[in-house]
Amino acid sequence: MTVEQVSAVRSFNGTQYVFKHKSESLSCEMTFGVYVPDHTIGEKLPGLLYLSGLTCTHANVMEKGGAQIGASKLRLIFIHPDTSPRGEGVPDADRYDLGQGAGFYIDATRAPWSSHFKMRSYIESELLATVASVVPALDSARVGITGHSMGGHGALTLGLSRPDLFRSISAFAPISHPTECAWGHTLFGEYLGDEAKEEWKKFDAAILLSSYSGPARSILVDQGTEDNFLKQNQLQPESLKSHRAATVELRMQSGYDHSYYFIATFMYDHIEHHHKQLIQ
Repeated sequence: MTVEQVSAVRSFNGTQYVFKHKSESLSCEMTFGVYVPDHTIGEKLPGLLYLSGLTCTHANVMEKGGAQIGASKLRLIFIHPDTSPRGEGVPDADRYDLGQGAGFYIDATRAPWSSHFKMRSYIESELLATVASVVPALDSARVGITGHSMGGHGALTLGLSRPDLFRSISAFAPISHPTECAWGHTLFGEYLGDEAKEEWKKFDAAILLSSYSGPARSILVDQGTEDNFLKQNQLQPESLKSHRAATVELRMQSGYDHSYYFIATFMYDHIEHHHKQLIQ
């Protein structure tokens, strides 16, 4: 595995890195960012994986999310990959909510998407090992997952499906019930097929919560009340119900929208939420 360092910048007593590598899962070059607090040689730190939303890259949260100060203070490695495969030969569409920038954190089974759009496999099987190869301080046994919008959907579904990989879960304005919203119908229909609606349920957080029986999880979800996508019924946070071992704390944040102003405001809360669970 060859991983190339693109940049390294000092920030809040740590270093913000950007790397790129050839992904076997996605059959293209991928970029990811990692913020690493200062640490001693041989020291192991927990990690938090952040999944971004539609149209974003690794850079949006790095430049606007304000994660570095919280990650530095609480000594947690913050990992933020791109949202989809990209580049020449990778399928795309003339709309922002399909194709490049819209990987939806599932594995596509329909052409032309199935040749590259395997974000679920990339996150589960490749990304964390790649990060650990260049950041040996990462304790891969103590990793949490969070994300925004499409990335919130990814964080919830991956966290609930793979509790062996992710020991803590949170989300900002997640697409909570994609089998019942326009975005979900578009992306699931294109990537998985309209004939595979039973398969869709495997990637729906509300449905996964209703049958979750894994290790106990306390899930934090923040949602702005002035979020246009909330008003368009794309997000449906009310569908996220505590069930069995999964307890959901849904906080409706008055006056906040869907932007990175909202994310930056509550980022420290989410880092603290994960830190408390990952240091146990």
